[in-house]
Amino acid sequence: MRPEDITELNDNEDNKENEVELTENDNQETSTHSEYKIPGKTEGRVSYHLSGMYQDWFLDYASYVILERAVPHINDGLKPVQRRILHSMKRLDDGRYNKVANIVGHTMQFHPHGDASIGDALVQLGQKDLLIDCQGNWGNILTGDGAAAPRYIEARLSKFALETVFNPKTTHWQQSYDGRNKEPITLPVKFPLLLAQGVEGIAVGLASKILPHNFNELLDASIAYLQDRPFILYPDFQTGGSIDISKYNDGERGGSVKVRAKISKLDNKTLVISEIPYGKTTSTIIESILKANDKGKIKIKKVDDNTARNVEILVHLAPGVSSDKTIDALYAFTDCEISISPNCCVIRDNKPHFLGVSEVLRHSADDTLHLLRTELEIEKAEQEEALFFASLEKIFIEERIYKDKEFENSKDMDEAVAHIDMRLTPFKPSFIREVTREDILKLMEIKMGRILKFNSDKSEAFIAQTKEAINKIDYHLNNIVQYTVDWFAMLKEKYGKNYPRMTEIRNFDTIEASKVVEANEKLYINREEGFIGMSLKKDEFVCNCSDIDDIIIFFRDGTYKVVKVSDKMFVGKNVLYLNVFKRNDNRTIYNVIYRDGKTAPHYIKRFAVTGVTRDKDYDLTKGTPGSRIVYFSANPNGEAETVKVILKPKPRQKLLVFEKDFSSIAIKGRASMGNLLTKAEVHKITLKQKGSSTLGGRQVWFDRDVLRLNYDGRGEALGEFLSDDLILVICRNGDFFTTNFDLSNHYEDNILIIEKFDSSKVWTAALWDADQKYNYLKRFQLESSSRKQNFLGENTESRLLLLTDETYPRIEVIFGGHDSFRETLVLDAEEFIAVKGFKAKGKRISTYEVETVNELEPVRFPQENKDTSETVEEDEENLDDKSNTDILDEITGQMKLFDE
Repeated sequence: MRPEDITELNDNEDNKENEVELTENDNQETSTHSEYKIPGKTEGRVSYHLSGMYQDWFLDYASYVILERAVPHINDGLKPVQRRILHSMKRLDDGRYNKVANIVGHTMQFHPHGDASIGDALVQLGQKDLLIDCQGNWGNILTGDGAAAPRYIEARLSKFALETVFNPKTTHWQQSYDGRNKEPITLPVKFPLLLAQGVEGIAVGLASKILPHNFNELLDASIAYLQDRPFILYPDFQTGGSIDISKYNDGERGGSVKVRAKISKLDNKTLVISEIPYGKTTSTIIESILKANDKGKIKIKKVDDNTARNVEILVHLAPGVSSDKTIDALYAFTDCEISISPNCCVIRDNKPHFLGVSEVLRHSADDTLHLLRTELEIEKAEQEEALFFASLEKIFIEERIYKDKEFENSKDMDEAVAHIDMRLTPFKPSFIREVTREDILKLMEIKMGRILKFNSDKSEAFIAQTKEAINKIDYHLNNIVQYTVDWFAMLKEKYGKNYPRMTEIRNFDTIEASKVVEANEKLYINREEGFIGMSLKKDEFVCNCSDIDDIIIFFRDGTYKVVKVSDKMFVGKNVLYLNVFKRNDNRTIYNVIYRDGKTAPHYIKRFAVTGVTRDKDYDLTKGTPGSRIVYFSANPNGEAETVKVILKPKPRQKLLVFEKDFSSIAIKGRASMGNLLTKAEVHKITLKQKGSSTLGGRQVWFDRDVLRLNYDGRGEALGEFLSDDLILVICRNGDFFTTNFDLSNHYEDNILIIEKFDSSKVWTAALWDADQKYNYLKRFQLESSSRKQNFLGENTESRLLLLTDETYPRIEVIFGGHDSFRETLVLDAEEFIAVKGFKAKGKRISTYEVETVNELEPVRFPQENKDTSETVEEDEENLDDKSNTDILDEITGQMKLFDE
């Protein structure tokens, strides 16, 4: 504390307990050292009485943290920062995504604690997958991955949030911290949001931990409470797993639940964890397993993390270890089983309260009923006001009060108002409320155009419709409990299918496990010094990898091994090939020709490496000293190429050059010797021709979320691909190009069509030509090219209206503007224009203004084509019989083929 602060305290008469006494020792020189004076203790140079400071300042701070930061309110289930985020998102909402950085900045108008806390709270809300519709990398609660930077991700309010959380007419407002804006005290949430999302917060001397519950079960419980039926609630976690709720104690203090991962046996030597406990990640699970192994609690050989879309942790057991015993040990000594102690603390009546989840749900159901009643009352008042003014307007116009001479000759506004009030006197008993001066002034604001267009029948219909709406509202108000029950039932029917129960309630007979995170790293190699690793960013790039991958390395002497990827590792200078090693990968085939010994013979072999021991050296040769690999290729889809072998010339040696096709070599085990290629000395071996896969085609999918290809069944199926097959990509701006089906390909986000390329396919496009200012129709075939080309022309302003690959497309042209009166034009594209090159302009559809171009159902199909070289006259009956017979014959023939 500064000396000037001490003076201020002494001058404050209201802080007698905080007075500070200064004492000096005359025998010592002036010093910066000071001591606190505690009653009953020896005096120091400076003494403070801090009891008052703690009592006032610390208590104020603790109350502020509890009420304004850490503990949720019982009405809407939100902490202040969450409430302010949702309020800001509602103010920004226009149906489109907003950058998270923009949302964070907008929220700082209401939340005075910096952007970091807002960003973290927003990500946590988004990860709960209820109120916020997320776009981009928002992290993963299973793997513990953090979200991307706020400038890279986007968000908007979900449809559920817009329907249940906001209503400005029923919201109570308060001034923001700087007085420039208004913010809600609590949001009018018509759903038990607090129990659905769960919450965890630590305040000063107080903590709140409410576990999440199932969406549908909360709605069922709310309905049961309103219908005076018993209900019970148990937690449900996004991470799955199993839960023991015997000591849940309704979520109150003192209760606890045990949550277990799901563990199953892949075989007697391998365990699989497929779901994880709530609050844990795959990284923490693996770390706890490794620590337990180091301490000797469990005996395992290794742990593989194969987590991708779903959790898959493989625990490989040591030889001779019981798998059942290891499962029990995993629950006893690792994070595969945890205990969670709930503490349902909420703010109610501006104070913290410790409640049970049942009481919180009852409060939520009552609050929802109150909010629905308030909304109905507001709506009724609005309808009554509309009915009142409609009746008033009808009388004013039909009685032609505005034509009265007394009204027209009124000297001032008061006299005009008095006259209208007098004329309305006979009708006042029929009005639902008294006629005020404001009502009469509003009548006088009616424009003459509206009076001239007044229709008595329409007015009567509107009045009748409004009365019917009021009667319906009265019915709902009189049956408000059933109306609230119907509201909860509507929410369940509309959104419930998206929230099935994830956590199994049982006595731990069966347990589930979790997923792992896959980090994006890059692998590099320094061939001169013999190092590999992820930190060698200035050296040769090899491939993308993760920090948990294994790397397979082949050396020129024929040895190979699998190592754990690291930042930097010395492996040797004679590295021939290295890449990420995928266990149990039967499609990656290595084609090898090696020299046995220093000169000859040479052997050829094909093999896959499906599983090896890490850091152990293996040899693909016979092990003869001086052996060396002379040809090597790694083929991710089992491709087999043809090589050209050139021998060293020797006397009486006739054959000097020959070719060898790897497809003639069978795929065998990695330890096999291989086939003899030649006993002669080899001068050189070169690639003659790339070959196709000997394993058959490979199924490929395209995931539009990440714009990447995959072989795992995620996204759109593109079909079965052989080595020469290509992928056609058509963009929305008319660009098109072809690519191979390599997983490393990157694609843009404006893809209209992506499919397997077929050079014979005919495309039909309707476009607006920016040069000619008319709409054109063209039919064309696309050519294979890795370079982007455009079938709309060189003018980038041209627009694609329609694109189809139907064989016989029919196009509907609807005219607009000054030509909207014209009949719709239907074109048969094949008859309208012939197939030409994709660079051709096409044929103009019409000179009239076209509003839309639509595709109609075709009336002809390729299988219906018939040979028209001869004309055969048949009556319709015989033709139908013949067609039916042909169809039956075809079906019978296909059945015979299947039987054979």
